Amino acid sequence: MTPPSRTGLPHAVLFACGMNSVRSPMAEAMLRGIAPRTMYVRSAGVKTHELDPFAVAVMAERGLDISKHKPTTFEELDDYEGLNFDLIVTLSPEAHHKALELTRAHAVDVEYWPTYDPTGTEGNREQKLDAYREVADSLMQRIYKRFGRHSGGNE
Repeated sequence: MTPPSRTGLPHAVLFACGMNSVRSPMAEAMLRGIAPRTMYVRSAGVKTHELDPFAVAVMAERGLDISKHKPTTFEELDDYEGLNFDLIVTLSPEAHHKALELTRAHAVDVEYWPTYDPTGTEGNREQKLDAYREVADSLMQRIYKRFGRHSGGNE
């Protein structure tokens, strides 16, 4: 995973997963928190589902508030803003296929970061939170590796 050769760091990044309710909003908030102010960061899903309260809780533990995130589909994002991204990072197989389909005729880099979906985790509240924490930790490591450590943030 190296930065796009055209410009180094991308100027506009989209994270995408199946429902835009857990993984992609987490990744969006984490990158937005460390990215240079010149980087535009968004997230979308193939479909939408209401924002997951475990994702909100785990991000709050990290000092990131995603409670106002409104899950958005690729199509809604395209209608409102267009899909004008340098890089789309997909976190689920269905999002990866959708991103490739939508960007066939565009100069957009698409990277696939297979990321566990913690929503099916069994157990008590703490066990479920631990699964979400593992996903957040994994995403943060990949974000640092891919984009580096920046100060400032976009929030």
